[in-house]
Parts: sequence; C-alpha cells; structure tokens
Amino acid sequence: MSTAAGSGQFENIRYEKKKQIAYITVSRPKVLNALNMATMEELRRAFTLVKDDDDVRVAILTGEGEKAFIAGADINEISSLDAIEGKEFASRGQSVLDLIENCGKPVIACVNGFALGGGCEVSMACTMRLASENAKLGQPEVKLGIVPGYGGTQRLARLVGKGLANQILLTGDMITAQEAHRIGLVNEVVAQAELISRAEAIAQKMIANGPLAIQYCLEAVNKGMEMTLQEGLFLEASLFGVCCATGDKNEGTKAFLEKRAPQFGGK
Repeated sequence: MSTAAGSGQFENIRYEKKKQIAYITVSRPKVLNALNMATMEELRRAFTLVKDDDDVRVAILTGEGEKAFIAGADINEISSLDAIEGKEFASRGQSVLDLIENCGKPVIACVNGFALGGGCEVSMACTMRLASENAKLGQPEVKLGIVPGYGGTQRLARLVGKGLANQILLTGDMITAQEAHRIGLVNEVVAQAELISRAEAIAQKMIANGPLAIQYCLEAVNKGMEMTLQEGLFLEASLFGVCCATGDKNEGTKAFLEKRAPQFGGK
C-alpha cells in the first residue's frame, strides 16, 4: 500500500491506498481508538481525499487492533463542555459523518471489537457495516447523562426502526454482533481474521461497476430516505436520465450486448 499523495501526515489515523481502495484506520490503540476532536478533523481530511481522488473507488474504515473499532468519544473533552460548546462539538462531528455518508463513494465499516457511542455513530454513517464475531455495538450516552451527538438518534432509528432504536438508546446496553445483524444494524458477521478480506471482496465487486452509477445509487438512497416515496421516485427517474447521457451507460450496454466485460471510464 502507499500513502496517498497530498495526504500529509496524520497523527491519529492511517490513510493508505491500494488498487482503488482507500484504507482508513483509526489508530489510537491505547485508548481503544476513542475519538477526540483532533481525530475527527483527521477523518474529515481523509474523507475529503476519498471524495476528491478519482482513483479511489471504495473506502474501508476500521480501527487499530482487535479490541476496538472506535470505543467512543473522548470523555475528557465532553466533561468540560457548556451548552454553546456542546452544540458546536456535536455539529462539528455531525459534519464529518455527513461527509463520510455523502462522499459519493461506498464506505465499508469493518467493526472489529467495540463500536460504542461515537464509534457506533461513525459506523452508521458508512454505506455498510461488517462486524467481527467479537464486535459489540451500542449508544451508552445516557449512562453519562447525555444524548448521542453525532447522529445516533437519527441514523439508528432509520436503520433498525423506532422501537429497537429506543431500546438501545434508552438502556445504553451493548449488543452483540449477532444481535446487530439480526436487527439490521450490521450487514454481515465474519471471523475477525477475515474482516478486511471480506470487505475487499465486496469492494472489488463495486469497483467493477460503473462509478457514476454507484455515485447516483448512493445519492438516490441517501437523499430518498428523507423524501416521500413520490419525491424519491422523481429523484430516481432524474438520476436514471442523467445516467443515460453518460459514456458509462453507452459502454455498459454495449459490453452487455457484445457479451464482454465493460471498461467504464467514469464519464
């Protein structure tokens, strides 16, 4: 793997690129990869690179080591916040997760161990979540007398439904990878040793498809979730029309009729 040109030096994460996949690893193992604001700003820089680098087609996000994906936010930072600072803290974090969700590229979260609080919220901003068999997920903020601030109350309900989201949020309990899979919070549960290789296999399937089609699928799903069905259908039809004017559509349909693999150019 190689560090992407222009990525600069990161202190709290690693950013590497190989075969059109960006690998972003939160690397603070002494604190179970907990998120402080400095780490959040590095994630913003990393996913700006993902968004702007045409050679990157998929990102894989994980945490250093086998114990934790991201164990949560930095409680030391939160403990001293007043109301104004707390709202700004949450808004800044939400903007980073919005970038992850809407960078125009699929982002696969490899949840290895604890994904709690801000860590669970980061995973939910990703396109899909793979969990190791030892993974534990949850939103324990109520145990600290606060609510989730990085989108947990919103994305969790959209992923698993209001009733289950309330149970997870109001008890603050951790759930196992197997339970998270049962309720739809994670896509698959795999052995820890196979977590990255499984993500890479899924990524390669995505890379083989039209990059503009991938981008527009993500936009249709993400934006459509906030719309009525009729509004979402209108968005889908509009994006379908945009696709019809691309070279990728011409290449994809021609390749299908000629019974060969397409060579997409992303244009």
